[in-house]
Amino acid sequence: MAIDKEKIKQAIRLFLEGIGEDPDREGLRETPERVARMWEEFERIRTFDMKLFEEFGGYNEMVLVKDIRFYSLCEHHLLPFFGKVHIAYIPDKKISGLSKLVRTVRAFALRPQVQERLTEEIADFLERELEPKGVGVVIEAEHLCMSMRGVMSPEHLTVTSALRGVFLKDIRTREEFLKLVKGK
Repeated sequence: MAIDKEKIKQAIRLFLEGIGEDPDREGLRETPERVARMWEEFERIRTFDMKLFEEFGGYNEMVLVKDIRFYSLCEHHLLPFFGKVHIAYIPDKKISGLSKLVRTVRAFALRPQVQERLTEEIADFLERELEPKGVGVVIEAEHLCMSMRGVMSPEHLTVTSALRGVFLKDIRTREEFLKLVKGK
């Protein structure tokens, strides 16, 4: 998907006018351009090379990266939701550079999203790219569409999970993953 900076700038200007703001006042004058640049930056972040290593000594235990901070936008209200992602996988023939797990989260989070889809997309991508014995993803997030509007319930967490392979089939593996995520 290519970013169309001019359409973004026009849309933001119309939005500001629509909510009764003057898009030509000092504080807002450059906002359409800033928003367009932000989405260009997000598009660059979303593109990365998933570097895999096939010769890693046969490690076949769980690899877990916890507390990956993320920020996304609720596609229903265009308000932020944010929190932590916990990713685990059990290698078969390949391992990933650990930073690529963080980049995977960012690639899927930096667009209008729902948490349920975000969880599934991360798990599906890692299962496809790594071809592991299993993948587990847990996301804990606060949604400002619930915290600052609607029910106005701040500081809640919504938790979603996606389990693939042995994380789904083997209760001991699933329990180990969830215990490690909880830190107990």
